[in-house]
Amino acid sequence: MFLLTRRTALLAPGLAAPALLAGPGAHAQVRWQMATAYPDGNFHTRNIREFVGEVEQATGGRLSITVHSNAALLPMPQIKRGVQTGQVQLGEILLTAYSNEDPFFDADAVPFLVPDFDGARRLLELQRPFIEARFARQGVSLLYSVAWPAAGFYTQVPITSLDVFKGSRFRTFSPMTNRFAALIQASPVLVQQAELAQAFATGIATAMVTSAQTGVDTSAWDYAKVFTPATFSMTKNAVLISRRALDGLAPADKAALLAAARKAEDRGWGYAREAQTSTEHRLAEKGLTMGTLPPDVMAGLQQISAIMVEEWVQRAGEDGRKLVDALKAR
Repeated sequence: MFLLTRRTALLAPGLAAPALLAGPGAHAQVRWQMATAYPDGNFHTRNIREFVGEVEQATGGRLSITVHSNAALLPMPQIKRGVQTGQVQLGEILLTAYSNEDPFFDADAVPFLVPDFDGARRLLELQRPFIEARFARQGVSLLYSVAWPAAGFYTQVPITSLDVFKGSRFRTFSPMTNRFAALIQASPVLVQQAELAQAFATGIATAMVTSAQTGVDTSAWDYAKVFTPATFSMTKNAVLISRRALDGLAPADKAALLAAARKAEDRGWGYAREAQTSTEHRLAEKGLTMGTLPPDVMAGLQQISAIMVEEWVQRAGEDGRKLVDALKAR
């Protein structure tokens, strides 16, 4: 009963209003709530907490932000809507998780669209005006965006050919990964991250593609034997804010918040690079074989990528074509 009451109180519409602090030298303090689905040990959450600390310090405590991690306040599918409606003032989402809302949010998930972190950062700069325009229509703003480490394949045997995937039960988490599974002649199985270990242990899933970070978070060494780095995709998280809440800040506090967001983006990309190296090492230390993709396998995957890029452009329309053409031009 206490937990239910506490959650209800946290989501009360009036929570964002400034509260007067009693006592000598009292000043108006704005108290905000932020929701993220990721645990405290994740580098994205660590970056958020540093961002929040810098905001509070820069505003002299006039802006106080409570971070609710690990989906404790809102699950991932509800976070964006929560920011739009003012249930929370800030939230962190995985952009591709909202591709059903707008196919443009799925650009990150197109396989092999970018080759590395530098390519992923260039993609972000090209995406940003399109994302901001979409968010503006929904009453939210993009504060910053940070990539996940590159996704690789988790299998039970080395990937010597694409035939390894034929008939496998391939874990998926989005329409894009569903389509990829179909193109490699695997059977797609939708499994949420929290259920990965059980799905593999019971044979519901036998292979998947995701980051080394997710592998560490879910103890992949308990259910997979081989991890093959592949830069399959470099999906990104977006930290968004209610436009109404942002515009309601005093000018100096708004400037401090935006400056902290710029720092968080740069810092977060550094953390992502570190996480890729450290989590791949961790997988190897725990006994996973680190695989490589033979040239013929990579060529086959690039052919699949070309199909999926064109399919995505058809769904995303003119903006999608502009984005892909601009990326190729660079």
